[in-house]
Amino acid sequence: MSAELNVDQVVPSIGSKEIVAWLPVVFGLNSNSTVAIPELAYPTYAVGALMAHAKYVTYKQVSDIPDNADLIWVNSPSNPTGEVLTADQLKEIIARGRELSAPVVSDECYIELGWEAQPISILDPRVCGTDFTGILAVHSLSKRSNLAGYRSGAVLGDTKLIADIVGLRKHAGMLVSTPVQLATVAALGDDAHVAVQKAKYAKRRDVLHTALVSAGFKIEHSQAGLYLWATKGADCLETVNWLAEKGILAAPGDFYGPAGQRHVRLALTATDERIASAAARLSGSK
Repeated sequence: MSAELNVDQVVPSIGSKEIVAWLPVVFGLNSNSTVAIPELAYPTYAVGALMAHAKYVTYKQVSDIPDNADLIWVNSPSNPTGEVLTADQLKEIIARGRELSAPVVSDECYIELGWEAQPISILDPRVCGTDFTGILAVHSLSKRSNLAGYRSGAVLGDTKLIADIVGLRKHAGMLVSTPVQLATVAALGDDAHVAVQKAKYAKRRDVLHTALVSAGFKIEHSQAGLYLWATKGADCLETVNWLAEKGILAAPGDFYGPAGQRHVRLALTATDERIASAAARLSGSK
């Protein structure tokens, strides 16, 4: 995934959501600060900025990141869309962050779940060489190992930024318990269960993707991750209601930003039986 890391470049976290929510506070952002988040994004990026009383702006491309940005979030593979950023796109964002002296933090909790594209870490040598200055990657066992309840994650990267995170979090009691750390070591030392879990998601994805397309949906992005970003061209709430009438729950796209107004997000986290049942109900629907 990345160049070799030393102990000063890694800190355990209580899952990835804790870091997403609290990092603006940890970095000392305030009402004069600005956080740049993807145009379509998991809501906690914006909530984290608000917790620090900072403002947030959204960006679709690097040129949208304002000159006053103090923190830049990246999410690849994306929640909700499943879009995967290329090495060149990540390089561009890093360059912009360094130009502004703004940390670039990449949320990579879906990175093992590539389908139509192979996700790449912001810490990969093809992206940053061996220079981690100003960049961090956030990881989690919740998806790759199906261990959401364990709340086990980690932040990796720039030594100075890691020291800042450690320095504040230990005083706030944000410490990962020893049993969870031992479970983390076991999970990270075994790739076989990750392959099994990924295969389950792949099977569910194939079933649901086929059913949605046959029902008149267009799937966009969704190159990786746990979701299908789908549209029938209608307002997202209209589509949510259409699916609900068939007993299928989907998230409205505008929950993740105004740009998602004509999309819905469907998850692959239901059981095989429920995914198959949803596909059967979609069969023949237009």
